[in-house]
Amino acid sequence: MSADSKQPPPPQPDDRGAATAADSVSLLLANARLTDGRTIDVRLGGGRIEAVGTAGSLTAVGARVDLSGYLLLPAPAEPHAHLDTALTADSAAGPGSPGPVSYATDDVQRRATEAALLQLGHGATALRAHVRIGDVHGLGPLEAALQARRSLRGLAELTPVAMPRLLTGIAGADGLVMLRDAVKMGAGVVGGCPDLDPDPTGYVEAVLEVAAEHGCPVDLHTDGDDPARLARLAAMAGGLRPGVAIGPCAGLARLPADQARRAADQLAAAGVTVVCLPQGGCGATERRGTAPVRLLKAAGVRVAAGGGALRDVSNPVGRGDPLEAAFLLASLGGLPAPEAYAAVSADARAALGLPEVRVEAGFPAELLAVRGERLTGVLSLAYSRIVVHRGRVVARTSAVREYCDSAAALDLPRQVRPERPERPDSGGPGGPGAVRS
Repeated sequence: MSADSKQPPPPQPDDRGAATAADSVSLLLANARLTDGRTIDVRLGGGRIEAVGTAGSLTAVGARVDLSGYLLLPAPAEPHAHLDTALTADSAAGPGSPGPVSYATDDVQRRATEAALLQLGHGATALRAHVRIGDVHGLGPLEAALQARRSLRGLAELTPVAMPRLLTGIAGADGLVMLRDAVKMGAGVVGGCPDLDPDPTGYVEAVLEVAAEHGCPVDLHTDGDDPARLARLAAMAGGLRPGVAIGPCAGLARLPADQARRAADQLAAAGVTVVCLPQGGCGATERRGTAPVRLLKAAGVRVAAGGGALRDVSNPVGRGDPLEAAFLLASLGGLPAPEAYAAVSADARAALGLPEVRVEAGFPAELLAVRGERLTGVLSLAYSRIVVHRGRVVARTSAVREYCDSAAALDLPRQVRPERPERPDSGGPGGPGAVRS
């Protein structure tokens, strides 16, 4: 590290697993529909699912939410966010823009928190955020992400990934020191983009060494268009615990079929997870496209799907919506709807090292209720959502579509707003032809 570099801030308290007072609140989710067609009641308490029974069989000992008309699902997780650069597209748009993007700690914290809340509203109760460190900004963006994590406590779980630019040669010496400092500060994952280093293999070796020292997971950006490089990465990463993820790997789709299959087999044998970005790329990799998901899954690779850029210069219209990612995997990637949703929920949670979620007693109360009857309909048109984290409602989105008073609109079905446990229902738009969706 250069002589004028600042000392890293002191380690931040790790509050990811800290209990909140809300964890002890009991909540009954009534009349929820499951993907198998059953309608059930679900009682939550202590941050977990206490009981599941047929509709009307469970009594509320606390708050009650009527989920009639909603499909109840395990909550999604976001395995690949860039919260430090999120919401900066307008500032970086060029002439006429408000000005250059600020990377002051307070500004990064504000953007990261706002972006995380947007994704929470979509349903993601856990997020992995890749944060650039080094260069002129040093560890400031990471400090901001850790502050955002604390401000989100009780709403969502945020895990920062430290991303140094260079790790090899003389130029990479500072980055290697800073990566170790980042882990001491509280970065839960080590990562970066070996494709941008003059020595990609040396970069991967350095990241894996730091991860092994501290027992951290690894999450690397790579386009995946070099089969030899992927083979070396798989050989080095094989057996590393608690695990290695790479993405977005769009370059795998551009390889000849035999090379892509061989690479997929090597990644599967090494236990490497691939995180694809169906909604677009991110600033760390310039190439667009999506990894060959069906080929990877056929080889036995765990494939999770993330949002990537959220309205920054690399994707000014990025939404960071896990249901949109699943929709794209189903509509363009050819996956069945259950597999597409698993990529943003069960597989994404596994990629983040989180416990499995099922709508069964004993499992974590991390849930998403979406208006709709079947998963295909939910992935097609998912507006109204209720998000549950640690057993309490933490976000709610309600969409109302209205048509003019005409003969065509008079017979449209009307849907009832679900009960709110926090405060009495204040009503809302309605009238002839009003439909909640």
